[in-house]
Amino acid sequence: MVIDPSDTVLWKLSMIFEAMYTPDTTVQEIADKYGYKRESFYQILNKLKTDGSKSIEDKPRGPKHNYKRTNEVTKQAIRLRFLDPEANSEVITQKLKQFGYSISQRSVERIIGEYGLQKKGYIKQIREIQKQKRY
Repeated sequence: MVIDPSDTVLWKLSMIFEAMYTPDTTVQEIADKYGYKRESFYQILNKLKTDGSKSIEDKPRGPKHNYKRTNEVTKQAIRLRFLDPEANSEVITQKLKQFGYSISQRSVERIIGEYGLQKKGYIKQIREIQKQKRY
């Protein structure tokens, strides 16, 4: 039976089982065969013993939340966009920095994109709303 390495839980379990049922092979050899270090083998084994198979699933890497694009920064960027629909992301970034927020221009562009506040169509809608208010 061939085990797919992309199924990480099964891959790790097969490594553990092979170590348990082939006593003539060292842990180092088995770990190397499966692409792990000896220390990682023992970490996987301990997780499996203490917390079960769910604990050996691969967890996503990277930041768990937006530490730069906080709710407050997002609200301020949206507010600035509504106050001046003609302002581009560079201008909004400069204003946010003047308010003391540490944020990049790319992050402001992401906020604008996520909330559908791009210039195409958006400015046209704002102008139509302003025109209706005049009448």
